[in-house]
Amino acid sequence: MSLLNILRYPDPRLHKIAKPVAIFDERLKKLAADMAETMYAAPGVGLAATQIDVHEQLIVIDTSETHDQLRVFINPEIVWTSEERQVYDEGCLSVPGVYDGVERPARVKVKALDLEGKPFEVEADGLLAVCIQHEMDHLKGKVFVEYLSPLKRNRIKTRLLKEERELSKERKKAVAAR
Repeated sequence: MSLLNILRYPDPRLHKIAKPVAIFDERLKKLAADMAETMYAAPGVGLAATQIDVHEQLIVIDTSETHDQLRVFINPEIVWTSEERQVYDEGCLSVPGVYDGVERPARVKVKALDLEGKPFEVEADGLLAVCIQHEMDHLKGKVFVEYLSPLKRNRIKTRLLKEERELSKERKKAVAAR
């Protein structure tokens, strides 16, 4: 397994729409395993393939405290949402250090395929429901900051671009020092 590079907002590749997975093979299993390793190392509770510049409908999620309940959703589809809504403070591995409230349905029912291509359904509430909806947004090319006001979104974008420039300068200095 290997750690993968996570795209950072406002990278335009985060806005690509993922295509359904058609081939269930060893490549897909390795991709899911690498995504899980990357998610745990980050650390995070969910990761969509879009975030690692693979535009296929694949997400990995583990909301457990012990990091031993990995869930893999391939070609996920929300088939039901509750009328009840909740605001949850969300963060994102592609938007490091940013957390803000996003309102979403409190409960969802999702159908998806597993790594063997077998269908399953999950009813979720709480953090799992939020995480599923958040990661599925990535597959549609949407990042959670797009739920925030334009002012907040622009401040986040400016801050992250500045951090990226500073990191880039430090990398260049390190290379020059070698």
